[in-house]
Amino acid sequence: MRYQALPASLYRRNRQKFMDRMKPASIAVFNSNDIYPISADSTLPFQQHRDIFYLTGVDQEETILLLFPDAPDPKNREILFVRETNEHIKIWEGEKLTKEAATALTGIETVYWTTEFERVFKDLMRQAERLYINTNEHYRAASEVETREDRFIKWARQKFPGHKLERSNPILQRLRSVKEPEEIEQIQRACNITEAGFRRVLDKMRPGLYEYEIEAEFAHEFLRRGSKGFAYTPIIAAGANANVLHYIQNDQIIRDGDLVLIDVGAEYGNWSSDMTRTIPANGRFTERQKAVYNAVLRVKDKAADLLRPGITIPEYHKKVGEFMTEELLALGLLTDQEVKNQNPDWPAYKKYFMHGTSHHLGLDTHDYGILEEPIRAGMVFTVEPGIYIPEEGFGIRIEDDYVVQPEGAPLNLMKNIPITVEEIEELMAKSKS
Repeated sequence: MRYQALPASLYRRNRQKFMDRMKPASIAVFNSNDIYPISADSTLPFQQHRDIFYLTGVDQEETILLLFPDAPDPKNREILFVRETNEHIKIWEGEKLTKEAATALTGIETVYWTTEFERVFKDLMRQAERLYINTNEHYRAASEVETREDRFIKWARQKFPGHKLERSNPILQRLRSVKEPEEIEQIQRACNITEAGFRRVLDKMRPGLYEYEIEAEFAHEFLRRGSKGFAYTPIIAAGANANVLHYIQNDQIIRDGDLVLIDVGAEYGNWSSDMTRTIPANGRFTERQKAVYNAVLRVKDKAADLLRPGITIPEYHKKVGEFMTEELLALGLLTDQEVKNQNPDWPAYKKYFMHGTSHHLGLDTHDYGILEEPIRAGMVFTVEPGIYIPEEGFGIRIEDDYVVQPEGAPLNLMKNIPITVEEIEELMAKSKS
């Protein structure tokens, strides 16, 4: 693997936290993702299901985790099933996990080949009353693809109709939203790689390039530093393209006078980073661009300071909206009358800042977290306000990643990434000297 694996102790703690929340006489099963086909014999690169990775650290296809904390035989309380390897697989695909290596990686003593799962599972289900199934209940989830988990759930319902079904996802939503120190270290590594990519781009940026050439500079830096690449599809949006929130074509020329909105993040060891910066193609902001940029930056800093234990997400967004309204009034984009007559369900500031300010970050870029519950220490959030002005031909978004602390202001994992107008202009000027 490209990345430095975390110690098995992390995954032991994660599994124990999950098992502590299971009902008595229950089994929980977690499946790896499939390798998804494209056409002919082509496939997409394998991406491990984040839940089984969170619980085991295994980054390999055809893996199954079974947890049965009340199993009469202690060796059946944690069982890992991995794909059986052989000389043919070794020659064509490379080394796969041996049983010994799987134990060392995960801390799970009982390891079988995946082909033995059905036999072992059926035997253990005779001793259990409930089965925890792992459905995707993320608030942004929208998938038309039948997953390995989906197929398992269908099969288990048919084979064991008398067992009660429970849901793993509500437990995982809480557990995964609060990060262990080792997880935060991995996110920090991803942020550091993102920083290296951004500094490279500050040196390379100039009018006349295509947006995809900037994307390529990030890819170069990410890969050379041990990342598998982008944590999500990158946005490189020059000029008016920045007003398209999910602009991912990245195929337009960058012109003199353009601002270039760059929303990218490296992954490291399956953990995500998520950064946005908006920089001038020619190295200098105009006075108007500078005014809007500094307004967004002030909102970001004020919003970040709100990320403290106890505040709720609705309270947080309401307060950020007030910050943004003040800035838009000062910029002349809103009038006092518009604010006075605004619709409470769609405040006036939404004309120029129409998306949310923050989301959980972790193994997924939009990570697990229960939005109705107060923020807790150890959660990691993005903070990403923006002002989008189609009539002026540009949009500005700025984003950093923060860890909520037990007391005081959150920790900015991107504090070393250039962000002020002065820093950006100075670094870009050096690259041209």
